[in-house]
Amino acid sequence: AATSQATLPSGAAIFRTVPYAFILPEIICGTWVWILVASTSVSNPLLQGWVMYVSLTSCLISLLLLISYLFGFHKNSNNWKVLDSLYHGATAILYMSAAVLQANATIVSELNNAVLHYQLNCAASFFAFITTFLYILHAFSIYYQ
Repeated sequence: AATSQATLPSGAAIFRTVPYAFILPEIICGTWVWILVASTSVSNPLLQGWVMYVSLTSCLISLLLLISYLFGFHKNSNNWKVLDSLYHGATAILYMSAAVLQANATIVSELNNAVLHYQLNCAASFFAFITTFLYILHAFSIYYQ
């Protein structure tokens, strides 16, 4: 029995297809993470350096993936589904580690009585966990599709 293969979206259709529609919010929320972390004094360079690395790298790779889907570089290959699933699964794990480290940096900044940096770190932690959730949703939805 032949099974019909679902076609991968390209062009504007990616914004209306469930797992691929998460790419743009991932980029936007990830961008907020590294902008907010960069706005702080980065009092914990080891912790927040990892957060910056993960958020910036993930944002750039997701942007490349979005452009690839927009222009149809995938040519409806099944390998793109595997690549997409592996990338978003691995990134979800890395983002979870970054979100936890950012939350720790937020707690440390609260103890230093730096109100502005604490508020920026709180916002960065919030967006880091939202971005982690988006990557998890994308990875699971592409896996179960």
